[in-house]
Amino acid sequence: MTTVQGPQQYIDDMARKRGYVLDYHKVMAKQDFDVLQAANGLVGAAYLDQRTLDRKTKELIFIVSLTVMRASKGHIQSHIKVALGLGLSPREILEAIEISLPEAGIVAFQAGFEAWREVVGADGLEPTVEVFQGGSGSAA
Repeated sequence: MTTVQGPQQYIDDMARKRGYVLDYHKVMAKQDFDVLQAANGLVGAAYLDQRTLDRKTKELIFIVSLTVMRASKGHIQSHIKVALGLGLSPREILEAIEISLPEAGIVAFQAGFEAWREVVGADGLEPTVEVFQGGSGSAA
């Protein structure tokens, strides 16, 4: 997919259309612009272009698939932020992440949950009895 725009304009357009850019997008824009354009064309066709599924649904699918694939926290968070910006509620996003539990297990779920918790600022309840304090990666 060859365009007449340069790498800087292209990365700026990506940011406007997606609502985010990842570190690899920035580096590829400078280091291998042709491959970035090719990869972005696939993303456009499958994710960004309006087809049957709306953008909110696609964001939820992306969040769940990134959680299951154990993508980086920042990558998951970028899609959570876009989803919130599209009007999805924190609860709707959490329910989508919870879908990862039966198929991918607690470890994958916890990665998506932690990304969500940080973005939305969710807090929890502390036990009122003495207990060993497990970390966020604890399986129980």
